[in-house]
Amino acid sequence: MKVYGVTGWKNAGKTGLMERLVAEITARGLTVSTIKHAHHSTDVDQPGRDSYRHRAAGAREVLLSSPHRWALMHELREADEPPLADLLARLSSADLVLVEGYKGAAHPKVEAHRAANGKPPLAVENATITAIAADAPVTTPLPRFDLDDTAAIADFILTELGLMDQPAPVQSAADLIPPRLKDDCFAMPQGVDWVPVNQALSRLKSVLHPVTSVENVATAQARGRVLARDAMARRSNPPRPNSAVDGYGFAHAATGSGVQRLPLAAGRAAAGQPFAGAVPHGSAIRILTGAILPDGVDTVVLEEDTVTDGATVAFDGPVKPGANTRKAGEDVVADTLALPAGHRMRAPDLALLSALGVASVDVYRKLRVGVLSTGDEIVPAPDLPAAPHQIWDANRPMLLSLAAGWGFDPVDLGHVNDDPAQIQNRLDAGAEQADVILTSGGASAGDEDHVSTLLRQKGTLSSWRIALKPGRPLALSQWQGVPVFGLPGNPVAAFVCALIFARPALSMLSGAGWQMPQGFEVPAAFSKRKKAGRREYLRARLSEDGTAEVFRSEGSGRISGLSWATGLVELPDDALEVTPGTPVRYLPYTSFGVE
Repeated sequence: MKVYGVTGWKNAGKTGLMERLVAEITARGLTVSTIKHAHHSTDVDQPGRDSYRHRAAGAREVLLSSPHRWALMHELREADEPPLADLLARLSSADLVLVEGYKGAAHPKVEAHRAANGKPPLAVENATITAIAADAPVTTPLPRFDLDDTAAIADFILTELGLMDQPAPVQSAADLIPPRLKDDCFAMPQGVDWVPVNQALSRLKSVLHPVTSVENVATAQARGRVLARDAMARRSNPPRPNSAVDGYGFAHAATGSGVQRLPLAAGRAAAGQPFAGAVPHGSAIRILTGAILPDGVDTVVLEEDTVTDGATVAFDGPVKPGANTRKAGEDVVADTLALPAGHRMRAPDLALLSALGVASVDVYRKLRVGVLSTGDEIVPAPDLPAAPHQIWDANRPMLLSLAAGWGFDPVDLGHVNDDPAQIQNRLDAGAEQADVILTSGGASAGDEDHVSTLLRQKGTLSSWRIALKPGRPLALSQWQGVPVFGLPGNPVAAFVCALIFARPALSMLSGAGWQMPQGFEVPAAFSKRKKAGRREYLRARLSEDGTAEVFRSEGSGRISGLSWATGLVELPDDALEVTPGTPVRYLPYTSFGVE
């Protein structure tokens, strides 16, 4: 058997890397076994389990078997912990044994390294470490891999052990960052002029992918985070058959029709206080909600359906077999999928994973969304004086709030005037601090639209002329590899474009997948004649009778309409005449993640 190790400091990502390597290598047709060196405070058994009771009674070895797996536990008592070689000798034959921990053993190892730990690489003091898998650049002469590039790490290991013919590609420190978008990903095909909304969304969906790294966090702290990998059930829920009610438990085979009178066994079964013995056939036992069914019990009768004198319980039969009980794993079965990768964690999800014994999860680092306002007419904050020709910045606080509400880390890049040098400096800073940048203003084609000019000269600008109202051309670019979304300067148009385009795009970049709003049809409470060619979004809210009212003016300068509304009415690309009662599609703000 070939042996290779994964080592590193605590919380460096060892177990996650082990899990991915096992899945990757077994998928290639090789058999893999593992050994993990647990922390000193860790025990492989728990008080209350049958196996624990066997050991506590003095058993030297306990072999635990079930239809799913078997495990042999050896009680060391006062003996020394066995060396790794002894443990390897106990394993059945496999192509590869992956060992987590045992950094002092002689077998070769890859070191998992997280920069956030603040710890130096172990490789500086351990000659058996032959490669580094890190989430940030590391200064070391050893081969370096992105911690999340499982395939490349597997290639290296298998090649080093002679289990694969082709040499593994050695990545440079520059590759230890999440994959960037292609430089030309936003380019539209030649000849495309006005782009329908659906086509623009489809194009964005096809070229975007997650750009953030992966980190492991405690399940209790994971609300709002996006799972980077499937979360698997550590054990079944419920782990054992239990009672769904307060009542009396017995073996169904010992009962029949008519009045049943069963003698009561001494004791009771309660949640957290299991009955230690077996209930004799033909007897019953007091059992409370959540209690594990004792041996000899498969059915429970509801307390309200019984009468007892303390020695005997009586009830009317027949009782349905298995009545008022819960099967082991009837909710979730051990080692099955609990939550899929890409799922955004909510309070109910924390409850589910905690109940399944999942203490931590691999999640994407929060997407950092930079927001930049430009324009000589903009005053950065409302507490500053504004001349008649100036306006206070409405877009930046709006977009920063949207980013935070969507579960991202907002990065305030401030405001700059229409000065190319200032804009370039601020974009440079944004590329260092953020994963994606939203700009508002200066992204059209006018004389003072310095953002689009700068992006065209020094970035990779694509101006998408989207067929929608309100809205102007959507500028899409990259600046030093960071995607830039140039939104209109008008707050109403910026808000609508952010909801329709930025929200699903940012969701995809964050790892949460493509998210579209859920709308529903309601009767219109307005009249409107619409021409073909553009999709229109009207600020709207529902009346008490469930009809959609629209704001009194369609003027895109009326910011008050955004606050008045509770959603948008979406009118299709085709020509349409709306009269009161006409079904229209209403998209509530909440369906865009706007509370």
